[in-house]
Amino acid sequence: MNQTNKHRLIRFIPAVLWMAVIFGFSSRTGDEMNTMLPFFQRFFPSMSSFDWGHFLAYFLLAVTFDYAIGAKGDRILYKCLIVIGCGLYGVTDEFHQSFVGGRMTDVLDIRNDMIGAAVWVILAAYPRIKRRWRKVAP
Repeated sequence: MNQTNKHRLIRFIPAVLWMAVIFGFSSRTGDEMNTMLPFFQRFFPSMSSFDWGHFLAYFLLAVTFDYAIGAKGDRILYKCLIVIGCGLYGVTDEFHQSFVGGRMTDVLDIRNDMIGAAVWVILAAYPRIKRRWRKVAP
């Protein structure tokens, strides 16, 4: 494997790590998640469920995918692939939750996952944000 390919693979490490964090939260039982909800509601009073958690988690996953892709992430095709990739991971996340006690699958969670990802790719298209982002993720 040449140096360029190694560099490309290394750029995916944040995405893989963040996916592991999402998987870890998905592994929590319903009771464990219910004990965590008041903690998050203290910081986000309008949050009545973990839908905002899905939004934020997949917004950040989209950021890590965009970082991994680099400057190609500015192309519409790659922006669509980022959102689709986040949506597909959201599907696997919901499937995984179906095996965890006190958890259930919810198509609205997948919707929120994809909205979070879409918000990132839209924000990243704004020229001021795009210029700053490409300094971090050329």
